[in-house]
Amino acid sequence: MINLKYSAKLSQLALVISAAVLLFAFAAHSHAADPQIFSTKKGALRGYDVISYFDIEAGATPLKGSDDFTSVYKGATFKFSSVENKQKFDKNPEAYIPQYGGYCAYATARDFVTYSRPNAWKIVEGKLYLNNNKASFKGWQKKQDEYISQADKNWPDVLKKCEKKNRCRKL
Repeated sequence: MINLKYSAKLSQLALVISAAVLLFAFAAHSHAADPQIFSTKKGALRGYDVISYFDIEAGATPLKGSDDFTSVYKGATFKFSSVENKQKFDKNPEAYIPQYGGYCAYATARDFVTYSRPNAWKIVEGKLYLNNNKASFKGWQKKQDEYISQADKNWPDVLKKCEKKNRCRKL
C-alpha cells in the first residue's frame, strides 16, 4: 500500500523542481547577451537578402528578401529574393553572413555594439562588413585594415561586455 503522506511530499517536490527549472530557464533567457546575428522584426539584416550583396556593385543597395524564401541560422531568420539565393545560403551560410553578426564593424572595432544599416557596406577579401551609417562607414574605410584587425579581436566578447555594462546600442 502507498503511503499517502510520502506520495504527497513527492508531488510537492516535483512541483518545486519544475518551478525551479522554469525560473532558471527564464532567468538565463532574460539575461542572455545580444544575439550573434543582428536582427529586427523584419529579420536578419533588416530583411535584406545577404546573398545579393555579393552580386551587386560596391555601394549599391542590396535586394530586399521575401517571406517566401527564408532560412533560420543561429536563431536569426534570413530572407532571400529568390529560391536560388536561399539555396546558396543553405549550402554554406558561413560564406555569406556578415562579419560580427551584421553589427556595425566600426563600432565593434571601437569595442561597443550598435546596429547596422543595409546601405553602408563593403566586401573585403570575400567577407561582408556592415556599418551603422555612411559616416561611420567612411571612418571605418580610412583605417579599414586596422579596424578589421581590432574588431576581430573584440568579437564576440564585445557582446558580453556591452550587455554586462548595459551599454548595448540597439534598435
